[in-house]
Amino acid sequence: MKIKLLLVEDHHIVRRGLVFFLKTREEFEIIGEAENGEEALCFVQKEKPNVVLMDVSMPKMDGIEATKRIKEYDETIKILMLSSFSEQDYVLPALEAGVDGYQLKEVQPEQLVASIIAVHQGNANFHPKVTPALLGRLAVKKEKENPFSMLTKREQEVLREIAKGRSNKEIAAELHITEQTVKTHVSNVLAKLEVDDRTQAALYAVKHGGN
Repeated sequence: MKIKLLLVEDHHIVRRGLVFFLKTREEFEIIGEAENGEEALCFVQKEKPNVVLMDVSMPKMDGIEATKRIKEYDETIKILMLSSFSEQDYVLPALEAGVDGYQLKEVQPEQLVASIIAVHQGNANFHPKVTPALLGRLAVKKEKENPFSMLTKREQEVLREIAKGRSNKEIAAELHITEQTVKTHVSNVLAKLEVDDRTQAALYAVKHGGN
């Protein structure tokens, strides 16, 4: 069974070039074309493409917003972003919107074919030049998943002592710092972990393995 494609590209010459090439491939059936995100959204509500080949920068509704809305309408539709831009300002919003792949317009024809097939099969596919943006996103995600990474080494030590049920005076003696310094660290810990008091901080530490 052929993969049903919707091509979304505001530049007529680029779109015609894609149509001309992809029609030569027996794997694909082009069931529609759109010049902007609004047209793409209307199309998917009437027909169901397997894969949408989506440009980023377009009038009326850009590819980011269109991706978001299409995924909200039917998350099973795969979206491969085809863009001229590899910068994080374009790649990260596309990822957040839910694209299944991100290729650059400089990609070789055979690689584009492979990318379309890959996303259709449920495999994420990204151009090598997009990798730095992906790594940056993963680093941020990892930091969010590990809340203790935002605490300084000393704040982590104070949190461990809080989890043991120790008072500020006891913590000061244990860490060889003043009681006032402990109070400052405790305030910082509560603020960074977004908890209201020491008890919540202690529970948070135990729950997330910070004790």
